[in-house]
Amino acid sequence: MTTSSAGGARNAPGPEKKQGSRSRRIRPYALTGGRTRTQHPLLMETMVSVPQYDPALSESLMPESRVLYERARGRLSIAELSALLSIPLGVVRVLVGDLAAQGVVLLHPTADTFDHDHTVLERILSGLRELPA
Repeated sequence: MTTSSAGGARNAPGPEKKQGSRSRRIRPYALTGGRTRTQHPLLMETMVSVPQYDPALSESLMPESRVLYERARGRLSIAELSALLSIPLGVVRVLVGDLAAQGVVLLHPTADTFDHDHTVLERILSGLRELPA
């Protein structure tokens, strides 16, 4: 314990809240190595899943990536992962991008993926026309 200038006792700082085994005081840029972009276009609504879970791989990941990998077993969006884990959205994008680059998570296409693909849009329209009225 230390004393304040008013002569009263001041408690030493309490234990930091932990995320995995790291302090929440770690700056986001430290988790991403200063990176803000990924190899994959990751929108907030991009769904992420783990096609083949590997417990050994999970144990080898840094704590923030591990918790993302574990949660993605349930197929969640980038935004949901960010909110559930209280990790900034940009950090989640970079870390999920790293996991995708390793081939350990699957990124599901969003509507934006097909925005300019007229073939897909024509197939959808054709399928809708073939539905019974």
